[in-house]
Amino acid sequence: MTTEEFVKNFYLEKQDIIHSAFENQSDYKTLVSAKIEELNLNETQIKQLKDIISTLLTDTFYTLLLGLDGSASIGGSQESFKIYDEKEQLISEGGDLEGYAYEYFHGE
Repeated sequence: MTTEEFVKNFYLEKQDIIHSAFENQSDYKTLVSAKIEELNLNETQIKQLKDIISTLLTDTFYTLLLGLDGSASIGGSQESFKIYDEKEQLISEGGDLEGYAYEYFHGE
């Protein structure tokens, strides 16, 4: 896996979480989507809530990636981490994630 693929997978996970949170088909409902449905929001309110959740997830995933990269703190501690795949090949050794993270999470 490349550095870009690693970051892209975080972005795709964010998109999947948003999609599942607003999925109303009974076969695919999650606890979150059921709770959102219970709110009985109109279309405008649903869009507003979706935008809020999307922003929250963007901030969360972006901060986590920057934290792993050494560009932000995680829980008050700022360190750089080396990330390896399961084949022990280096994905990132610090400083590699920030550019891709910005591109995927703020270049939308």
